Amino acid sequence: MATLLLVEDNEMNRDMLSRRLMRRGFEIIIAVDGRQGVEMTQKMKPDLVLMDMSLPVMDGWSATRLLKEDPATALIPVIGLTAHAMAGDRQKCLEAGCDDYETKPVEFTRLVEKIEQHLGGNL
Repeated sequence: MATLLLVEDNEMNRDMLSRRLMRRGFEIIIAVDGRQGVEMTQKMKPDLVLMDMSLPVMDGWSATRLLKEDPATALIPVIGLTAHAMAGDRQKCLEAGCDDYETKPVEFTRLVEKIEQHLGGNL
């Protein structure tokens, strides 16, 4: 099964989402801030990154830009997760390099569908 990196600073969100994804058969790696998310993506090369956009140390927009600028990580899909549901937020995530976007609270079934879409045959 695919390996996902969950970059999330909120412990409750992180625990809930990681448990539900593990039950679906995904292997989960966790980072708690944007800089750690970039470093772990570069080191571990997960199949997909779930990136909270409001993170300490380095925000998700900056972290995603760095991942997409690096040829070694540019092709790893990034799904932006944000509590910001304003009209421009989706566009802001996509402009930062996110391949997709999901608002919080996460609608789990829809998120899994997006993950599966981006992973294609890599499950």
